[in-house]
Amino acid sequence: MKTRTRMPMEQRRSNSPQSVTRVIRILEALCAASEPLSLAQLSRTLDAPKSSVAALLRGLAEAHFVIVSDGVYRLGPAAFGLGSALVESRRRFQTSDLIRDGMRRLAARSGETVLFAVRDQDGQGITYVDVIESTDTVRFAVSVGDRRPLYCTSGGRVLLAALPEDELHEYLHTLNPGRLTDDTVIDKGKLAAIVEQARATGVAQTVNQAASGAAGTAAAIRDATGAAIGALIVAAPSSRLHDALPDMVREEAERISDSLGYRQ
Repeated sequence: MKTRTRMPMEQRRSNSPQSVTRVIRILEALCAASEPLSLAQLSRTLDAPKSSVAALLRGLAEAHFVIVSDGVYRLGPAAFGLGSALVESRRRFQTSDLIRDGMRRLAARSGETVLFAVRDQDGQGITYVDVIESTDTVRFAVSVGDRRPLYCTSGGRVLLAALPEDELHEYLHTLNPGRLTDDTVIDKGKLAAIVEQARATGVAQTVNQAASGAAGTAAAIRDATGAAIGALIVAAPSSRLHDALPDMVREEAERISDSLGYRQ
């Protein structure tokens, strides 16, 4: 009869799914820190007992992912090697593929046309660079390469919300808005308030602004540097606008941004 050897409690804890998450958070904390961190600092950052964090740090040190010196921890050579491998992997797995995967998910969830738009080089408009059209007979139609102004589109407004304050002020100062529909907002004070709301909520929504009968809901997609690289947009007939869309678009934009390495 075989005797079953019991794994020490500390080892069982270090092999748990929670420990995997803590290992990742330790590496993220050390990566973000400008100086080496102590056990106490890491424990506070992870909101975890020192004994649990210490056990994980010992394993990371043995694998050369961290180096301990004078009671503080910093990233080790294995961590930098992993970082280089991840960068190379990202080059092979194009950003556009990750964005399009998210667009497909959002199209399936919403049942509407999903767009990805980037800000033009002149800083005045957006260009649609990818489209997944709704299968509904009545749907919003747009072609890749079509351009729209920033001020009257949901995608343009979330990208304006992502600008530094001085750049946004300069844009509004030089803007000469025109009406594309009877409802297009052209008052600069109102536009500034709309952009500020998009900045606070992370999402912008338009109805009958760039085209009559059309509604847009957008959130910004960010890369690992935190830069807003474009806008994820659900475009639909205004008659099908519903309350769940803002959360739906925001959640998918955050998921895509996370896959691109963005950490809020």
